[in-house]
Amino acid sequence: MTDLKQTPLHELHLSLGAKMVPFAGYDMPVQYPLGVKKEHEHTRQQCGLFDVSHMGQIAVSGDNVAEALESLIPADLVGLSKGEQRYGLLTGTDGGIIDDLMAVNAGDHFYLVVNAACKEQDIAHLRTNLGATHHIEVLDRGLLALQGPQARDVMKRLCPDACELTFMQHGRFTMSGQEVWISRSGYTGEDGFEISVASETCQTFAEQLLAEPEVEAIGLGARDSLRLEAGLCLYGHDMDMTTTPVEAGLIWAIGKPRRHGGERPAGFPGADLILHQVAAKDHARKRVGLVAEGRAPVREGALLVDAKGNEIGVVTSGGFGPSVGKPIAMGYVGREWEAPETTVYALVRGKQLPMAVTATPFVKPGYYRG
Repeated sequence: MTDLKQTPLHELHLSLGAKMVPFAGYDMPVQYPLGVKKEHEHTRQQCGLFDVSHMGQIAVSGDNVAEALESLIPADLVGLSKGEQRYGLLTGTDGGIIDDLMAVNAGDHFYLVVNAACKEQDIAHLRTNLGATHHIEVLDRGLLALQGPQARDVMKRLCPDACELTFMQHGRFTMSGQEVWISRSGYTGEDGFEISVASETCQTFAEQLLAEPEVEAIGLGARDSLRLEAGLCLYGHDMDMTTTPVEAGLIWAIGKPRRHGGERPAGFPGADLILHQVAAKDHARKRVGLVAEGRAPVREGALLVDAKGNEIGVVTSGGFGPSVGKPIAMGYVGREWEAPETTVYALVRGKQLPMAVTATPFVKPGYYRG
């Protein structure tokens, strides 16, 4: 068995009593003694601290770097001002999704944050396609996510200038005498900050944040239930190389200048199929939200059927939503089943459990937009 990698906070997780599990090649905390449900509720009500140092952090620099990245990503990156962040997708030649990421215009370079499980292939993809003309630097930095309605109160005490950021803005600040890179974003549906710090100082910053009365350490278990309630996709589950952005409900990640009739249409892998689906809306399936009528959780992989037992789709993420108070899920269904309030059935242990198709997110977002 391959040895698991460790983040800069590994010893801190152990000292906090975390239950550790393998995740994307890393030894990661799935929960702390507080437990998944209470960790989830604490983040929604106050503030949680997540170790996301396993994510890939990459700097891409060179001439016309935004245009270069647009050859791989269908987002509007040329239109991104310095200090702005945008969600983007790496697409394949057949229209599938290689990975999803965050892209920041950092002025003299673009700063990318990619998924842990995909980062090696993403780095290779960037170097293969852009390496001859642009510098691709893999950054050795820790990454902390401070999430929840009281995250701003914490940051006002520790780095007040960062509170001037609004949702999807990024800046470079001094915190405890060290330069930190902070984005006002996250993966919970709440207001929050993602803080990139030098690896050697990551534990010091984490301990400083955890010393604040509002903050609790939060593991992967609650991170998953929080992002599910927020209707956010998990790569490798709700989208992958067999899924197009349009099927995944991510048309908004295709920048308007990159669409037919836009200033810089197409020019990215899979553009013919993806832009055809955007324009014609003739894709056969769609990602939807699902709410169970009963109390039994519906997990990833459960087949979805109609009232006669005919297969119509599959669940890609599912579990109990502590803030919703019901089992919730996301999955794919044929287009004739995508309308909200349509009843479908999940096959669980031989039983057909009714679920209502619903719009996502399942909870009202708390993003700070100024």
